[in-house]
Amino acid sequence: MSAKILVVDDEKSSVEATVEVLEREGYDLYAAAGGREALKTLEEERIDVVITDLQMPDLSGIELLTNIRDRAPDTQVIILTGYGTVDSAVEAMHAGAVSYLQKPVNIDILRQTVRNALEKWALFIQNVNLRQQLDDKFGFDNIIGHSKPMIELFRLTQQVAPTNATVLITGENGVGKELIAKAIHNHSRRADKPYKAINCAALTPTLLESELFGHERGAFTGATSRKLGIFEQTHEGTLVLDEIGEMGLEAQVRFLRVLEQGEFTRVGGDKTITVDVRIIAATNRDLEEAVTNKDFRSDLYHRINRFRLRVPPLRERREDIPLLVDAFIKELSREHVKPVSKITAEAMNYLKEQDWSGNVRELRNTIETAVILTTTESISIEDFFTDMHKIPQQIEGPTGDSVGIIGMTMEEIEKEAIRKTLGKTSGNKKQTAKILGIGLRTLYRKLESYGWINAEREL
Repeated sequence: MSAKILVVDDEKSSVEATVEVLEREGYDLYAAAGGREALKTLEEERIDVVITDLQMPDLSGIELLTNIRDRAPDTQVIILTGYGTVDSAVEAMHAGAVSYLQKPVNIDILRQTVRNALEKWALFIQNVNLRQQLDDKFGFDNIIGHSKPMIELFRLTQQVAPTNATVLITGENGVGKELIAKAIHNHSRRADKPYKAINCAALTPTLLESELFGHERGAFTGATSRKLGIFEQTHEGTLVLDEIGEMGLEAQVRFLRVLEQGEFTRVGGDKTITVDVRIIAATNRDLEEAVTNKDFRSDLYHRINRFRLRVPPLRERREDIPLLVDAFIKELSREHVKPVSKITAEAMNYLKEQDWSGNVRELRNTIETAVILTTTESISIEDFFTDMHKIPQQIEGPTGDSVGIIGMTMEEIEKEAIRKTLGKTSGNKKQTAKILGIGLRTLYRKLESYGWINAEREL
């Protein structure tokens, strides 16, 4: 397949000359009379190399280059200009141009420059494909992290995935236990077989048994027909039992039989059904304590605890937060159709200082709030707060001091913001409420909760 090259210039003669030279090389040529027309072409065609003039009336070559970098980072851009300066050349190269040529361009130099650009494009595509192959091989494309705890988790996951071992995944809520379970399945010998997950805490004991093992018609009120359970549906595949610590004792007995003998009976039935299912259990509970408290069977615990993976909480891998934030911004800006692409350094520092009791899930929710609230392409610290909780980054007090928020909880930030604003307004509650963007009644309610409502202290 021939390489696709787009020539952009508001001078028709320049476009025609360039197109004529490169068509002789066997390339597919496209032409545009300006930057906006070029962007339209780029939306319709996958272009390998763009050759653009620097000075154009609608979009400059640098502006076009910046747009191309955002839309198609693999497309190589060559800048041409009849008014070359050192500054413009440096600017073009910093913006990502592969080369910068001054008009009139020597034909041999143009040909060689295009060949070099295509070689660079081919290398870029090769690297992208290689990274994709590595992601496909190790299955961590949806699991982000380069911290030591995550690297160790990835190593252990790679080792256990190809086996048939039962795996117990432990970790707090929101750390991503099901992502690890899915990665194990994707890189096991059962990858092309069924994969199902069920939350044991989401159903009553009776419904959970029916979902897992199925039931016969008339097994209980409402059982109007036979139902196949998830074990039968997942035959030869992988079943994830999330929050297994919440499984009732009767279901535990049935489940233990499946682990030990690979067989069970449907609820209300007596026919023995044989299945081959790999089990991955997940929990945020201390199962050893549950065994001690007689809430979980000891024999079942030892059966599922053959190979344990612990997913670390976010506070133990803070160095992964910037990677997660960048990934979430890209994902959520697309989802909400917002042109958000960056985050301020102060906002990032704030995120790295939080405890994140809800872990990665809570971080993602916070970024989603910010993406929705921000009115610019960059997330700033105030975008983490909604409505009356939208606290200014800094509020100057009468002595010029400011509220430092790094390491503070949301409640502490809110309380300090109210205190400083009251000081700035000399205790004027109406003006304080207006500055903070909250109702006067809300402010009085908060002051009462702080024990300040009757205090005549000077803030």
